[in-house]
Amino acid sequence: MFRLPLFRSHPGRVAALAAATAVLTLTAACGSSDSTSSAGSTGAAASGTACTADASGEILVLTNRTDIVDTVFQDYKKTFEAKYPQVTVKFEALTDYEGEVKTRMSTKDYGDVLLIPASVAVKDMPDFFEPLGSTDELGQKYRFVQQDAVDGTAYGLATFGNANGMVYNKKIFADAGITALPTTPDQFLADLQAIKDKTGAVPYYTNYKDGWPLTWPQNMMGSASGDPEALVKMAGTDTPWAQGQEKAELDSLLYDAVQKGLTEADPTTTNWENSKNLLATGQIGLMPLGSWAIPQMQQAATTAGTDPATIGFMPAPVQTGGAFHSGVGPDFMQGININSAHKAAARCWVDWFTQDSGFSDYAGGLSTVKTHPAPADLKAFEATGVKYVELTPSPTLSAIDNQAEIGLSKPDYYRTLVDSARGASGQTKQQIFDDLNAKWAAARKSTG
Repeated sequence: MFRLPLFRSHPGRVAALAAATAVLTLTAACGSSDSTSSAGSTGAAASGTACTADASGEILVLTNRTDIVDTVFQDYKKTFEAKYPQVTVKFEALTDYEGEVKTRMSTKDYGDVLLIPASVAVKDMPDFFEPLGSTDELGQKYRFVQQDAVDGTAYGLATFGNANGMVYNKKIFADAGITALPTTPDQFLADLQAIKDKTGAVPYYTNYKDGWPLTWPQNMMGSASGDPEALVKMAGTDTPWAQGQEKAELDSLLYDAVQKGLTEADPTTTNWENSKNLLATGQIGLMPLGSWAIPQMQQAATTAGTDPATIGFMPAPVQTGGAFHSGVGPDFMQGININSAHKAAARCWVDWFTQDSGFSDYAGGLSTVKTHPAPADLKAFEATGVKYVELTPSPTLSAIDNQAEIGLSKPDYYRTLVDSARGASGQTKQQIFDDLNAKWAAARKSTG
C-alpha cells in the first residue's frame, strides 16, 4: 500500500535534502509563452503568475498518489473543472516519484504542476519553478512558505502539513494499565515495559528492515525542546550528540528502548505493510510516525475487522514548560514548472488544491491554510495541550550532514544504533555518539 514519504513529515526541508543522494545541477530552461516574468532564475520575481477567472488550457499534474489517482483525484478534477471550465486537468501518477521526476527535470517536460522533488536544492528553485509570491505576503495565509523559498520568494506551497508523534493502540495501553500519556523518557520506557509484561504485544516496532521508519528521531527535532530554532541550533554546534542536546536525547530514546528489549525480537524480519495490521490488531503497542500514518492505520483496523477508534496519536514523551510539543512541517511542496505553457491555469490548480480541495483532511494532516481547523484525526492529539512548532529551516544543516556523510534522514546510522543496542556490534552508544560528534565538528569546519 502507498505510504507518504517520511522525509516530508520532517519539520523543515533540510531533512529531505540531507536524505537526497544527489543534487540537481541542471541548467535552467527558458520560460514559455504565458510566463509573466523571466526573472524567476534570479529570484527577483516575487509576484509570479496569478490565477484568473478566464484561465484556460490543459495542464498535467504529476503526483505520487498512485493509490487514489483514479478515485479521489477524479473527484477533485470534476470540482475544479466546474469552477474553471476552460481548464482541463490530467494526472500522471508515478511509483518511483523522486527518481522519475528528477530524471525528467533534465528536460522541460516535467508536467505543469508537480510535487517538488527532495533532490532539488533550495537555491536552484528559481531555475525550475515559477515564483508564487513573496513569503511575507503568502505567510500571512499559509504555513511552511519558507521551505522552498529563495530571497523572500516562495516557489512551492505545501499539499498539507504533518505533525510528528507516535501512533499507538489505545486498547493495548489500557490493557497494560497505562492511564496517562508519558511525559518523560523514563515514563515512556516504563510504559513500554508494562505493555511487554501485561499484554504480550511488541511494545515498540522499529521497522528496521524497511529502514525509513527508523529516522523518526530526526523528524522529532523540536518536539522535545519546543524550540522552533532546533535545526538552526543543531547546525550551530559541534556536538549535537553530547549529553543534554535534543538530538542525543531523541536518539537515546530509540537506543534505550531496543537495549531494554522493548522492541521486536528480530528487527531484520520486520515488514512495514504488515506492521499496520499488527498495530491495528493489538500485536504492536506503538510506532513513531507522522500524522499522515493515522488514516492508514485506521484503514488497516477496518480491514482487519477491528475498531479504527482504537488507533491513537500521542506527542513525543517529553514536556517542556509543562507542555507537549510537536514539530510540524510540510509534506510535499507543490510547484509550477517554469516552462509550463499554461501557468495561469496551473496556478489556479495550486491555489484551489491548497485552499479548497480538502486534501489535508483526507490525508489526516494540518491544512496549509492557517485558519483551517485541524482534521478530526488530530482532535484528540490537540486535546493533550500539545503545541505545534513550525521549525525554521537551517540553511547549512544539509551541507554539514552531506559533508559528514552521516545521513540524518537515512536509516543506516539508526540501524547502527539498533545493532549496538541489541548487542549485534561491538560499539557502545557513547562510542557511536563520540564518532558522530567528531564527524559533525569536522564537517562544520570544512563547510565554513
